[in-house]
Amino acid sequence: MIVIVFGVSGAGKTTLGRLLAKNLGWKFHEADDFHSLENMDKMEKGVPLTDEERQPWLQSLRQLIERRLVAKENAVVTCSALKKSYRRYLRVSEEIKFVYLRGTYELVAKQLRHRRGHFMKPDLLQNQFDTLEEPAAGDGTIVIQLGRPPQELAEEIKAALEPLLTRAIP
Repeated sequence: MIVIVFGVSGAGKTTLGRLLAKNLGWKFHEADDFHSLENMDKMEKGVPLTDEERQPWLQSLRQLIERRLVAKENAVVTCSALKKSYRRYLRVSEEIKFVYLRGTYELVAKQLRHRRGHFMKPDLLQNQFDTLEEPAAGDGTIVIQLGRPPQELAEEIKAALEPLLTRAIP
């Protein structure tokens, strides 16, 4: 099984993804590691990426997901996956489960102010919210409301995944 933790920049995807992967004993992959240097440079300058610029990044993530599934390895992947089309592209099998980290602009902006050493500029947060297409009710996405400590949120995600873990690769 591959769990994709998604949401806007600053929502806590990396922190929660790492905690979840550790709690489950699974591999962890940060989608930011798959961006080209050109894309990271643009975002560092506060310039939003176009869909065309994101496509090679999404393709790399899809290939990673396919490799993990073929190798029968469970993993947690963090990825903004702001658009429904991105999530459709990454859902290569029924073994892909999405976890959406939902928070208000104010809450995420506060979290971003405390983040250090990341290439994504806080100026792009409004663009992220403008681009975000929230999952529809009933599409199978686990929705986690932010605003609580990371360990508590990771435990909530794990509990929501419990019924599905019997299908995870042993």
